Amino acid sequence: MITLSNVELRRGIKVLLEDAELVVHPGQHIGIIGGNGTGKSSLFKLLLGQIAPDAGDLFIPSTWRIAHMVQELANSEHSAVDYVLDGDPQVRAIEKAIAKATLDEDNDRLALEYEKLDAANGFDAHYRAEQLLHGLGFTQAEVNRPVNSFSGGWRIRLNLAQALMSPSDLMLLDEPTNHLDLDATLWLEQWLKTYPGTLLIISHDRDFIDNVVERIVHLEHQKTNCYKGNYSTFERVRSERLALQQASFEKQQKRRKEVEGFIARFRAKASKAKQAQSRVKELQRMEDIAPAHIDSPFNFDFPSPKKAHSALVNISQADLGYGDKKILKQVNFDLQPGTRIGLLGPNGAGKSTLIGSLTGDLDLLDGKRVYGENIKVGYFAQHQLEVLDLQASAFLHIQRISPKSTEQEIRNFLGGFDFHGDKALEPIKDFSGGEKARVALAIIVWHKPNLLLLDEPTNHLDLEMRQALTMALQGYEGALVVISHDRHLLRNTVDEFYLVANGSVDEFDGDLNDYQQWLKNYNRVPDAAAQPIIAETAVENSEVKEVLNSAEKKLQRQQSAEARKKLSPLTKKSKKLENEIEKFQKQLAEIEVLLADVEIYSDSNKAQLKEQLDIQASVKKSIAEKEETWFDIQQEIEQLS
Repeated sequence: MITLSNVELRRGIKVLLEDAELVVHPGQHIGIIGGNGTGKSSLFKLLLGQIAPDAGDLFIPSTWRIAHMVQELANSEHSAVDYVLDGDPQVRAIEKAIAKATLDEDNDRLALEYEKLDAANGFDAHYRAEQLLHGLGFTQAEVNRPVNSFSGGWRIRLNLAQALMSPSDLMLLDEPTNHLDLDATLWLEQWLKTYPGTLLIISHDRDFIDNVVERIVHLEHQKTNCYKGNYSTFERVRSERLALQQASFEKQQKRRKEVEGFIARFRAKASKAKQAQSRVKELQRMEDIAPAHIDSPFNFDFPSPKKAHSALVNISQADLGYGDKKILKQVNFDLQPGTRIGLLGPNGAGKSTLIGSLTGDLDLLDGKRVYGENIKVGYFAQHQLEVLDLQASAFLHIQRISPKSTEQEIRNFLGGFDFHGDKALEPIKDFSGGEKARVALAIIVWHKPNLLLLDEPTNHLDLEMRQALTMALQGYEGALVVISHDRHLLRNTVDEFYLVANGSVDEFDGDLNDYQQWLKNYNRVPDAAAQPIIAETAVENSEVKEVLNSAEKKLQRQQSAEARKKLSPLTKKSKKLENEIEKFQKQLAEIEVLLADVEIYSDSNKAQLKEQLDIQASVKKSIAEKEETWFDIQQEIEQLS
C-alpha cells in the first residue's frame, strides 16, 4: 500500500501540504479533488518520484508498476496505434527481440521470445491498442495516421490511450475527461470500473467521479482530508461538517431566517399550510448541498436578456457541413424563446456543425436559415479561447465592450468569476486554460444574450466553477443549446434532448441513461447468426409500445414548455415582490430604531411619535399584503411545477 506520513510539500514559498497523512490500499479507486493551486498535480509528481517531499515520509511498494497520463502533447511521426503500443514497454522489447532473432535465424531464441510474448499477453496487444483507440473516439481509418497529424485535444486522447495500455498496479490520471466528448467519457468510465489496480484520479466531472471512485481525498488547508464514498457522499458529509461552523454560514442563515419568517406566518392558515410545509422541505433540501459550496470563489448569474416574441432561429430543409462535405441532411430545427436543449450523438456526427450553423459561422449547403428580431447570440466553444487578446486583461476585455461602465461595476462583475484585485488587470497570456475559459464566459454573460450556444463549456473548469455555471444556467431566462460531456450540467440545465446521428437531427425520447443504452446498441456490431428469432406479435407489441411512449413523452414536453411560459411571469412577479418586501423590512427596521429611542416619547415629540407609529402601521400592513400575494404566487408556481 501507499503511505504518506507527516509529509510537507512546498512550491517556492507556498506550502501545499503540511503534516499530511494518507493511506491508499491496493485496489482502491480514489478521487483527488481540491481548488486550483492546492497541490493535486504536485501530489501526482510526488508519487511518480519527479519531486521529493520537503519533510516526512512517502512509501510506495518497489514492485508496483505505475502508469500515468502524460500532460504534454504527443509529438511523434509514428502511427497512433504504434504510439499506444509504446505504453507497454515489455511487449515492445519482446517484439524487438523477436525481430532480431528472426533476422539472425536463431530459432531457439525465437521460440523463447514467443513464449515471453505469450506470457505478457502480447499476441493480442495490437488488437487491444486499437480497441482503446476506438473507445476514445478514433475511427479505424485514423489508427494508422501519424501522431503529429492530430490536433492538440486528440493527442491528449492518445496520451490517455497509452496510459491505459500500460500494465500497471497503480494508475494516475490527471483530468482524463478534459478533451473527451460524452461518448468517450461513458466508455472510459466503464473501462475504469473494471480496472483491477489502484486508481487515483484528478477530475472535475462529478458524475464521472461518482461512478468510478469509492473514496475521496480533498486537498484543503494544506491537509489531505479523506472521505469514504463517492463525490456526492463527500458533498453531503462536508456540508454537515461546515454546518457546524456558524461563521461559514452567516450569509445563508440570514436568508434562512427570512424564509422561516414566511413559513411561521402562514403555517397556521389552513389554506396555506401545505405550501408552508413545502417551503420547509425545500429549505431542508437546499441546505443539504449549499454548505459544501459556501466558500466557492464564484458567484454570478445571467442578467435578464432582451425580450424575443418569435422564433430566435429557424433552420428548414437544410443540408449542413463544411465546404463540399455534407454532414447533416434535411435538418429542421426551430429555437423558440425559453427552449433548453442538450445535443447528444456520437463523436463526429455533427453536433458542433449544427451549433456552427446556428451561429452563422457556417454557411448552409442548402436550405433556409431565418433569424428572429432582437436576437443576441452568446457562443462558447474551446477554439474561442484562442481568439482572446492575450495582451489584454480580463478588465480590458469587458471595458472594450462597455467603455461607459465604471471601473467598480466591471471589478464587481469580474469578482464573481474570481478575478479580484491585480488579477483582473493582468494580461491573460499567462492564464491557465481554466482562467481563460472563465474570461470567455464572463464576456458572454456581460453581453446579455437571449440565445446561448455552449460547446463543451466545462473543459478546464474546476468543480466549483462548474457548480456556479450550472446554478447560473438554471436561472438563465433565454434559449439554451448545450453540447457537454458533463452529465451533471446537462441533467440540471436542459429540458429536452436532440440526437444528432446518421446524418439527421431528431428529438430524443429519453434521458441520459437511455442515451447510454442507445450508444451500446449503436456501437454493437450485428451478428446475423446470433440474432434470436422474435415472434411477429412481440415485434408488433414493441412497436406499439414505442409509439405510445413517444407520444406520451412528446405530450409531456409540450406540457412542460407550456408550464415554463406560464412560470416566467410568475417568477418575475415573485422576485419583484421579494425586493419590495425587503425594502419595506429595511424601512420598518429604521422606524423601530427611532421608536427604541426614549426621547421620542417626550411631550415635545408627540407629533413625531404619532407620525412614526402611523408609518409603522402602514409599512407592516404593506408587508403583510405583499407576503400574502407572494404566497399566492408561490402556490401557483408549485401547481405549475
